[in-house]
Amino acid sequence: MSEAIRGFWVASATPLAADGGVDHARLAGHAQQLFGKGVDGVVLFGTTGEGASFNVAERVAALEAMLKAGVAAERIAIGGGFPAISDSIALTRAALGLGLRHVLLLPPYFDRSVTAEGIEDAFAAVLDGVADDRLRATLYHIPQVSGVAIPTVAAANLRKRYGKLVAGLKDSSGDFKQFQAFRAAAPELAITVGNETDIARAIAAGGAGTICGMANIAPALVKAMIDGKDVEARMQAAVDIVVKSPSFLATLKAILAAQTGDAAWLRVRPPLRALSDGRALKLKLDELISPVAA
Repeated sequence: MSEAIRGFWVASATPLAADGGVDHARLAGHAQQLFGKGVDGVVLFGTTGEGASFNVAERVAALEAMLKAGVAAERIAIGGGFPAISDSIALTRAALGLGLRHVLLLPPYFDRSVTAEGIEDAFAAVLDGVADDRLRATLYHIPQVSGVAIPTVAAANLRKRYGKLVAGLKDSSGDFKQFQAFRAAAPELAITVGNETDIARAIAAGGAGTICGMANIAPALVKAMIDGKDVEARMQAAVDIVVKSPSFLATLKAILAAQTGDAAWLRVRPPLRALSDGRALKLKLDELISPVAA
């Protein structure tokens, strides 16, 4: 089993049943079809998976269902990190107990006035509370969403203190200078990027790969970026279709619904509101994907 997340991983969208619960069968099916398109693994309940809307028990139940459906534990990572450190510990322990090793940890994200030392203390409290050498944690840096950045010094110190238990860092800041700063401060960390247009140059600069949301709807385009093909402008145009909409998550799900012909993908959890139709957006995306897929 890999010591860190590397290669092509998808920040999976989360399909919902009519009652608002996780649709376990659709989630497992989505992962399996992505694996058939060259994806190495899936991260559940990250930003793209509406992770903050799901509690510990719901996430654990989804993991159990994925494993029961035949998805290998080494191809699953779970999005973690809560305002309450005890929740982060509980989820991580449960995931390890099910055979997973990879957990993405956000810093506690309610108080935005915390110091670098405080953020390091919070991650240390999780790692010490879990106290399990099987863990391979990936720190999750997405300050424009969470409101709390992971300082480079905190990432570097945690790697020095905990070694391989802090295996990687996902940089979703969209700032390539920040990626470079993490690489310089903690070169032992496997640093993946979430910003799809940065994938090729991040890998060329020693990055470990990507964990990204666009792979839900355009895996061939993401794979082309990983392979170093000259598709950055096409990727940017594809990203803009989703990002420049009122809701990235609702739009991505609407496109998934149009691609699969399955209206269940339209469902989102409050406070998000579902889009009624993603067919026009799908057609725009098709124009960017089809030359790559061909």
